[in-house]
Parts: sequence; structure tokens; C-alpha cells
Amino acid sequence: MLEDIIKERRKKLDNLIGAGINPYPEKTKKNFSNKKISDNFEQLLDKNIVIAGRVRSLRSMGAITFLNIDDESGRIQALLKKEHIGEEQYQLFVENLDIGDFIQAEGILFLTKTKEKTLNIDSLNILTKSLLPIPTEYYGLKDKEALLRKRYLDLIINSEMRELFRKKNIFWQTIRNFLMERDFLEVDTPVLETAAAGADAKPFITHHNVLDCDFYLRISLELPLKKLLVGGYEKVFEIGKVFRNEGIDAEHLQDYLMMEFYWAYADMESGMKLTKELFKKIIFSVSGGYETEYDNNKIKWDGEWEVVDYFDSFKKETGIDLSQNINMNELKKKADELNLKYEPSYGKGRMIDLIYKKTVRPKLIQPCFLTGHPVEVSPLAKKDPNNQKKVLRFQIIAAGSELANGFSELNDPIDQRARFEEQSKLRQAGDEEAQMMDDDFIEALEYGMPPAVGVGISERLFSFIMNRSIRETVIFPLMRKK
Repeated sequence: MLEDIIKERRKKLDNLIGAGINPYPEKTKKNFSNKKISDNFEQLLDKNIVIAGRVRSLRSMGAITFLNIDDESGRIQALLKKEHIGEEQYQLFVENLDIGDFIQAEGILFLTKTKEKTLNIDSLNILTKSLLPIPTEYYGLKDKEALLRKRYLDLIINSEMRELFRKKNIFWQTIRNFLMERDFLEVDTPVLETAAAGADAKPFITHHNVLDCDFYLRISLELPLKKLLVGGYEKVFEIGKVFRNEGIDAEHLQDYLMMEFYWAYADMESGMKLTKELFKKIIFSVSGGYETEYDNNKIKWDGEWEVVDYFDSFKKETGIDLSQNINMNELKKKADELNLKYEPSYGKGRMIDLIYKKTVRPKLIQPCFLTGHPVEVSPLAKKDPNNQKKVLRFQIIAAGSELANGFSELNDPIDQRARFEEQSKLRQAGDEEAQMMDDDFIEALEYGMPPAVGVGISERLFSFIMNRSIRETVIFPLMRKK
């Protein structure tokens, strides 16, 4: 029983303390990682080696004990001999060491008869006495929810998960380096906002005690970054957390990392070209090639990407021509045919988007640019001068997933105010995801913002490359309180 194991470990802890050993010392003498030892074994044979890590196995055979010791870089075998450290010390450690303990071992390297690289221990110290057993060694831990809740156990058990989060670091560093090499300035903008705008999402609300005022956790990075274009910067980006009080599924979380960049004097076409270059750089850096798999689809990122017109594809899949003056009844009828759930508060844009996600998006498998979105679903994008029902917007879609969003930024303050007012009416009618009026942003636009393109990419792209749900690719995803 687990209770018996814990009781036994606490007894061993007391034994160590009783023997004058501090089971939680503050210093170590570690001078080599396990990987460095493995990679440079021949050159290190005559060196004094000090390793430190977690004990992953113990095999006692009378006067000798073999241990496998893990550190972040890998695993190495060590040999503890009674004749090297003395009978009293040997018995103390053999009887009171457990799998999961952290130790420091000092000695000389040698090859066993089976040619295994091994450290011959001359001295051993306890660094941390573990009081709970590692799950797989005793009672198993196969529940995915439990692994997400206790990610540290997942990382101990599964080395591939540690590798996954190293790749995630590569993902964000690739984005950061790519933009900085092109003279984009990285900035940091506030998480707390007086208005939740920049995206369609229900915000989280918090209260500032000193100011005695409610604030919203940001749902987007967009509006503060565009204010920086007003202020004179021409290329800015931010990588930061955004918060959306919405459902959980394979592609959505309540809090996640987002990158947005804004590029003054550039247009949508320039944004598409740069974003494709960035995608290819990311894909290769993370996966080592230009082909990935997602949901049983082979995704090929090299080569030309199709440009798909929103209106044309919508008409093809639904029979509805968005270039005409369609009404809500027509959209609701189509939604009913598709067995889609919608709220009475939904406006035309929300209904179009709902139908699009059911009919058009799942058909887009290979990477493509979806362009020419309806004005109703794009309150922050500039209108297409050739068709006032469309905006200059693009999304990168693959395997039915939206992986990037960009558009020529609306910099007409009068038009922007009118769009926000339409969103405000939807909020008043009960649409909690409609955008709020942001008077501070409108005022900034009134001082003048240069024409610009903006693009947003979230960590959904990383989970897509890894062919995992987004919760699996977050180190500590938000979970229901037990």
C-alpha cells in the first residue's frame, strides 16, 4: 500500500538524520553532466568525476550495488562497493536509499565487462530524500488527466515529454530570432486592460483594490501594439499570455502564449510573404523537415500555398453568396440544416463564422491562405477597396485548423469607431464575445497611425506541428480544482 511505502520512506529519512546526515544539503560539487561523460568518456577516464541526479534503479548484490542515475541530459550507471566506502557507510546507504532520491556520486570512470560506461563511486552524498515513490515504479500512473495535473511526474516518467518542451523553446526562439533579425523590436504590454478588445472572446474580469476598479485580462495583444505604431515605431512584436474565458478542446485553452507583430508601411501581401517564410523556418527548426502530420493528414509545407477566397469557398460549400445582401433568416436556416447550435444574440458575423467553421474550414487540408473575409467577421481589418463587403485579411489554414491570422490594419478612426459601435450593440444584445468600445484606442488612431499589416500566431501552431492537443503541449495547463 502507498501508505506503507510512505511510512517506510519517512523511517529511512529518520535513519539518515540519526546517522548525522543532512538529507537536504544546500550545495553540490557536480562537475559533469551525464551526457558530457557519455560523449567524452575516453578523455575522462583518469579524471575525478562528480555527478548528481535522481536514482532511477537500485540493484544490490551483496557487497556491490549498481545504480542508474538520471540528470536532465541523460542516464549513467554507477557502482557502489562496500570496499570503497566502508561497511558502515555502505550499509547505511543501501538500506536507506530509494528510487527517486537525488544523490551526488564522486569517483573514477570505467567500463564494465558488458562495456557499459560506469562511475566507480568513491564517495556518495544524499542531496534529497524523496518521500513519495515515482508512480511507474510502484502503482502506475496512466490517467492522462493526472499526468497533466502533475506534469512533474509526467516529465520524470516520460523523457519524450521533456524533449517536447525543449522543442517548444526552439519554437518561440525561432520566432523571436526571425523577427529580430528583420529589425522588429520586442516589447512588453500590460496584461490588465480597461476594455477587452482586439479579438472576439469573453474576457476574465479582476478587481484592482488600490485603484478600486475592475480590469479585464487581455484577450489579445493587438491594440497596445498598434498604439506603438502611432507613437513612431515601425516594426514591433510581442510574445505574451492572453486569456479567453471560453471552452477547452484540442485547439483552445483559457490562457496561452501568443505572438503578434505589426509592420508599418507594409500591406497584406507583404505580411503573407513574411509569414510564410516564418512558418517554414519554424517548421524546419522544430521538426527537422518540411512535412508534418496532424490528425492522420500529411501536411507539406514546402512549395506553393493555394490562395482560397472566402466568398467563393463559402458559396461553393453552402450555396450562400456573401456578396449579396443576405439576411439573418437565411443564415439561421443554413445553420439549422447543419444542426449547429447558436444563440439568439448572434449577429450576422457570428453566424457566418459558425457556418464557415462547419463547412469550409474542414475541407482545407494542405497549407493555404484564406483571404477576403466578410467585414462582419473582421472589425479591425481594413476594407478591400475593390469590394467593400470584404476586408484585406488572411488566415493560414491547414488540416482544418486556423494557424495564423493577419490583415491590413484599419487606421481610419471614424470607420473603426463605427465597427466598435456595431460590436457594442451585439454585446448589449447578449453576445459576450463581441468586442468592446475602446475609446483610448480610437483617440490614438485620431492622432494618426500609418498603414500597416499585423499578424498573430499562437502556440496552437506548436501543438499542430507536434500532432497533439494544445493542453498536452502546455507544461502546466489549467485544470479543474479537485
